[in-house]
Amino acid sequence: MEGYRPSTYGDRIADIYDSLYQQRLDPTETVAFLAELAGEGRALELGIGTGRVAIPLKEAGVEVLGIDASEAMVARLRAKPGGADIPVTLADFTDIEVEGQFRVVYVPFTTFFTLASQDEQVRCLQSVTKHLEPGGCFVLDVFVPDLTRFTMNQSTTTQEVGLDHVLIDAMRHDPVAQTITGHHVVIDETGTRLYPLRVRYATPSELDLMARLAGLVLQDRFGWYDRSPFTAQSTRHVSVYTKPG
Repeated sequence: MEGYRPSTYGDRIADIYDSLYQQRLDPTETVAFLAELAGEGRALELGIGTGRVAIPLKEAGVEVLGIDASEAMVARLRAKPGGADIPVTLADFTDIEVEGQFRVVYVPFTTFFTLASQDEQVRCLQSVTKHLEPGGCFVLDVFVPDLTRFTMNQSTTTQEVGLDHVLIDAMRHDPVAQTITGHHVVIDETGTRLYPLRVRYATPSELDLMARLAGLVLQDRFGWYDRSPFTAQSTRHVSVYTKPG
């Protein structure tokens, strides 16, 4: 997708992000899971966005810092109660440009896949290792790739239908690069709006290998933050990697 940059998704979708996901992405279980791992230590969120997870995690007593490439998303975060108190670095998180080490580094809701290539994903994992305390955890949740959803490497699906709006996902798949590019298409009484996105997906086994190359070891894998089992039928996974020490 020509002209797509690390900040593009956030900059374009910031105005509707919370309303789009607030009902589908209750952070309660995510926050409880992360707070338990963090204990008395600090946490760093990669792709902090509007603070959907970071703000309640801070309210749970965890010191949280964040990184995000989108000024528009960070502006939404800072406008929320407590959001301005969370230090945020405006940057792409391929190379983590913050000081110090953390007990937990986490990246929720498929945001890790926004890194555009395997090389960038490995570089990120290497940087995560440098910024984790010995024995610290890296947590990510991502979708399990399901290539059956594509016909001739294309997919158009209706995600929401309301009285006054329709949300459609129009996607194209490149099986060589393992990328999915497309748009969330919102149609309502004001017209049609396009919200572009691009992800580079990886299977659980590829993620494990990349993490191992970066010096991280898989500790647990669950179907969700409630620690439900990860099975062959799972559509997502929450994976916890540790830095030996």
